[in-house]
Amino acid sequence: FVEFKLYGVDLKLVENLSRHRTDGFISSKELVVRRGAAFKVGLELKGRPFNPNTDILKIKIMLGRLYTIMPVSYRPKHSDSLWTAFMDLSSFNPQQPCVYISPPASAPVGRYKLVICAFTKDGQSVCTLGKLTLLCNPWCKEDSVYIPFEDQREEYVLNDSGLLFTGTATNLVPRPWSFDQFESGVLEACLNLLEVSPQHQLNRRTDYLNRNDPVYLSRVVSAMINSEDDRGVVKGNWTGDFKDGLNPSLWTGSGDILRQWAQSGFSPVKYGQCWVFAAVMCTVMRVLGVPCRVVTNYNSAHDTNSNLVIEEYYTKTGQKLPGSKDSIWNFHVWVECWMSRPDLGSAMDGWQVLDPTPQERSGGVFCCGPAPVKAVRDRRIGLIYDVPFVYAEVNADVHTIIVSQGQVVRVNKDTEKVGALICTKAVGFPRVQNITGDYKVVRSMYTCGIPQSPEHHGGLQGGILVFLNLDKPAVSGEPIRFTIKIINKQNKVKRLKMHLNAQAKEYNHTPSDTFWESHGVLQMGPAEGKDLIQQQILPTQYEDVVGDDLINLAVVLEDMSSQEQALATEEFNIASPQLIIKIANENSVMVHREQMATVTFTNPFSHPVSGILVVAGAGLIQDKVTFRSVPKITGGKVQQAISFIPRMVGSKMLLANLMLTDVRSTVRGFKMVSVKSG
Repeated sequence: FVEFKLYGVDLKLVENLSRHRTDGFISSKELVVRRGAAFKVGLELKGRPFNPNTDILKIKIMLGRLYTIMPVSYRPKHSDSLWTAFMDLSSFNPQQPCVYISPPASAPVGRYKLVICAFTKDGQSVCTLGKLTLLCNPWCKEDSVYIPFEDQREEYVLNDSGLLFTGTATNLVPRPWSFDQFESGVLEACLNLLEVSPQHQLNRRTDYLNRNDPVYLSRVVSAMINSEDDRGVVKGNWTGDFKDGLNPSLWTGSGDILRQWAQSGFSPVKYGQCWVFAAVMCTVMRVLGVPCRVVTNYNSAHDTNSNLVIEEYYTKTGQKLPGSKDSIWNFHVWVECWMSRPDLGSAMDGWQVLDPTPQERSGGVFCCGPAPVKAVRDRRIGLIYDVPFVYAEVNADVHTIIVSQGQVVRVNKDTEKVGALICTKAVGFPRVQNITGDYKVVRSMYTCGIPQSPEHHGGLQGGILVFLNLDKPAVSGEPIRFTIKIINKQNKVKRLKMHLNAQAKEYNHTPSDTFWESHGVLQMGPAEGKDLIQQQILPTQYEDVVGDDLINLAVVLEDMSSQEQALATEEFNIASPQLIIKIANENSVMVHREQMATVTFTNPFSHPVSGILVVAGAGLIQDKVTFRSVPKITGGKVQQAISFIPRMVGSKMLLANLMLTDVRSTVRGFKMVSVKSG
C-alpha cells in the first residue's frame, strides 16, 4: 500500500508571467497574473500517482477574510463571475499533474492566498499554494479596462518610460520621466497604497469587494497620491521653499518616490507639483493593470466659484496683479484612465480624467474623477465625478481687466485662451499627440497639431488696436525679440503713452515683481499702422531672474487726450538647452551586457555655470547615478561618460537631468535605447 501525499507546488513563474504579460515583475519572484485568464500550477506528489477517478481536489482562494472554494474539474470551465479550476486530461501526467486556475474578469485586485486540498481514500492532504497578486486585464474583452489595440496596451500599461509636457502651448517642453512600474519595490508599494487607504482601514471587506471596479480603484488612488486627507504618497508644495525636501523639478521617475514612501512607514514624500502627482498616479494605475496616460492642459483654468470666468488684473503700466481667487495655470498635468462606465452608460466608456493634484474636494476628499472625457466635450456637467470642474479647466472664458486707482478702466474678453492645447505622448513614439478635439470643439488654427504663436491684441474704444507677438520662441542665451503692432483706425492724429512690462512667473502663480520695463510716447498719424520691431530683452536681463519660470509680457497704450487704455499680453517660456546623449554601438545593445554612453552639455548662458548631473532609466540602470562634480563650463562643452547594464529587452529610455547651481534652471535630455536579447 502506497500512500498519496501532496507536498508542494510549482507556481511556474516564468510560464505564467509570460502568458499574462507580467514578466516585467519577475524580479519580485511572486506570481503576478491578470484576471479573466487562466494560470497554471504544478502539483508535487509523494507516494502513488494522482487518480482522477478516485481523488478529489479543491482550491481555496482568500483575499483578506473573503474566500471562495472551488472544486477542480476535469474539463475546461469558464465563468464570468466565479473562480474556476480544472485539469486538462488530454495532457494529464498522473505523477506531476497540473491545475489551471481561472479568475473571473470581475475579480477584485489585490494580494491573494491559495490553499489546495486533496481528498483521497488515504485521507485528506492539505498544501498551501502560496501567494499571488491579481491585476486588471486590458487584454481580456470581459474586463472593464479592456482596450482593443495592442499598441495602446503596450504604451499605456507596459511602457515604463514616457514624456510629460510642460512649458506653454506654443513652446512645449518635453520632460522625460521613468514610470518604473517594473523596478524593485514598486509593485509592493502600489499594493500597499490600497491597504493604507482610508477605505481599506474603515471597512476591509467592503474595500476588497469594491476593488473589482476600476472606477472605485481610480478614486482611491487619486486621493492616495496626495497626502492632504490620508497617509498619501506625495506632499504638494508651491511656495518655492523646498529646503526640507526635494524640489519637484528634480525628480526623474516614480520609483524613488514610491519606495521612499513605503520605506518611511508611509510618510508623505516632499515635494511634488502637478506633473509629479500625475506621473506617480500613472505608475500606480499601470501597475494595477488599468491603461493610463499623462495629459497636459495648457492655460488650465481653476474656477473656484463655478461661473466659467477667470479674471486677471493689470495696472495701467502693464504689471499683472494678484487678487483673484480664480487662476490660470500655464499648464496643468493630470491623467486619463481607460475603463467602461456601467454606472453612466456605455456612451461614457473610454478615457476618464483623474487628477491627483489637490485643488478641490470631491466627496469630501482631495481627489478628482473619473470624469468621462466624452462628458466634458458634450457638456454633460450633471454627471459624476467632477465633470463641471474639468469642463471649466478647459473651457472657461478669460476677462483681462485694467485697473487704476481701484477703478476698472478696461476689460478684454478671450474665449480661446483656456484649454489652448491638450496633449499627451504619442503611442509608440517620443513625440506629442494633440487630443484637444477629444475635450472641446476646436476653433483655433493648428499647424502640425500644435497651435502657432498668436497675435495677442487689445483695442481702445477710440479706435486704436495694439498687437503683441514674439518673433520666434524664446531660447536660453538669446535675446527675446518681439513685435508690437499698433493701428490707428481713426482719421485723426493720436498721441499715445506706451508701457512695456516683463515679470517672471511660476506656471501656476501670479507673476513676481517687474524685472524689465520700457516706457515711451509715440504719435500715430490718421489711419496709420506701425510695427515697432526693435523691442528685445537681453539674456543678461533675464537669466538671473527667470530660470525655469515663465515670463509675463504686457504692453499698455494710453490715449493722452481721452485717457482710454488698451492692453495686449503674452505669457511664454524660455526653451532650455538639451542634454545630448549618445550610445556607443547603439544598434547592438544587448540585455545583461555592459554598455557605454556619453552625456554632453553645451553652455548657452552668458556666464560660466556648474551643476549636478543625474542619469536614470527603467530597465537600464538599477539606481540612478549622480555626478556631483560637473566642472565649471565656460561657454563650451562638457561631457560625462556613463556605463549601464540593461536588465530588460525592448525599447527603454535613458534620461539625464543637469541641475544648474548658478542659474535657477534644470537641463534635460533623453535617448531611446533598443535592447535586444543576448
